[in-house]
Amino acid sequence: MTTIDHAAPQIAQRRILATAIPGPKSAALHAEKLAAVASGVGTTLPVYVVASGGGVVVDVDGNSLIDFGSGIAVTTVGNSAPAVVDAVTEQVRAFTHTCFMVTPYESYVQVASALNRITPGDHEKRSALFNSGAEAVENAVKIARAHTGRQAVVAFDHAYHGRTNLTMALTAKSAPYKSGFGPFASEVYRAPMSYPFRDGDLDGPTAARHAISVIEKQVGAENLAAVLIEPIQGEGGFIVPAPGFLPALADWCRANGVVFIADEIQSGFARTGHMFACEHEGVVPDLILTAKGIAGGLPLSAVTGRAAIMDAPRAGGLGGTYGGNPLACAAALAVLDTIESENLIERARHMGEIMLDRLRTLSTTDTRIGEVRGRGAMIAVELVEPGSTTPDSALAQRIAGYAHAQGLIVLTCGTYGNVLRFLPPLSMPDHLLHEGLDILEQAFRDN
Repeated sequence: MTTIDHAAPQIAQRRILATAIPGPKSAALHAEKLAAVASGVGTTLPVYVVASGGGVVVDVDGNSLIDFGSGIAVTTVGNSAPAVVDAVTEQVRAFTHTCFMVTPYESYVQVASALNRITPGDHEKRSALFNSGAEAVENAVKIARAHTGRQAVVAFDHAYHGRTNLTMALTAKSAPYKSGFGPFASEVYRAPMSYPFRDGDLDGPTAARHAISVIEKQVGAENLAAVLIEPIQGEGGFIVPAPGFLPALADWCRANGVVFIADEIQSGFARTGHMFACEHEGVVPDLILTAKGIAGGLPLSAVTGRAAIMDAPRAGGLGGTYGGNPLACAAALAVLDTIESENLIERARHMGEIMLDRLRTLSTTDTRIGEVRGRGAMIAVELVEPGSTTPDSALAQRIAGYAHAQGLIVLTCGTYGNVLRFLPPLSMPDHLLHEGLDILEQAFRDN
């Protein structure tokens, strides 16, 4: 497998610990952060970045950390992918903004056309561009309501869809995302998610029948505008539903005139070894939501879907001042070119094979690893008390803290806070991927 090198020439692709993590300069900057930035804006690892590329992040103290986070699945093609850097630089020289709703530009149309082409299904599609994942979710709900004339929306246990008022209502986890911020938007209902590690022998179709029964009894298909689901849940714990769960839900929605929305904000754009995670089971959503990996770190999101549904809102009903900003559109086109030209879908599969093999081998000797799961370069381990399914969030924090001190960026997630998630950029060379896994193995031995 060819290694993709997206680092600037001066960034060595190796881990360097020049100081303790965080170092003195980062510590000083973090003190300034605490004085200047609202305390509600948290920080996982207070190292202050000066450069990044390939598979490393370099801080102000000269430390070079292995990146298993990708800015939460954003820098999939790398933090400094040459095509993205060149495209954005060229666009900056031309113009930075006009507002597409006032005086439009070609790159917005090109991004929409590309999304219509690469998303699942060969039906006629339309796209609309926004700034963030939460905006994509909110606008998808608006579109579904306009199309169906119905109000209710169903989301799932363990779901995460954003931090705005409506998306907090759709999100399952209370702290830190919802607690103290209500009241929330109405007509949002929750159904049980397929969670194989905690469902016992419940297969996908059976889990879907259970969810559908809850929906029919508590909401009613005649009142339901949309079912919204992450094909692989992100913040909820990288939960991969049992085979058959997603297709059964999609079939029920189609039979009942309900809009089936796939939230691919974290799982999209080659991350899982397909361009989109719902392709693993051949699911074709009515609407698909994208953000994060779409533009290499520039703010952009999209709703793409069936033309008849997308065209339901009247002119002016969708939009936003910055939605589809020309810099972000230039970056997105370069990202899509990079995914294709460098065969990053196959690269994600290769990285997933390495991670799954190493982590599953580790799990055979450490009974605190309840499950290793995921697809492509979107992998997680769920940590439990030995030999049980009881969540062990304290262990997850210890392992993450150990990794951080050793120069490896890892993230935690999960409803119970007991899941370690791994999202390396697809530009990471294999030797760094293995070194990061070496650190994790040592973390389990020492904790």
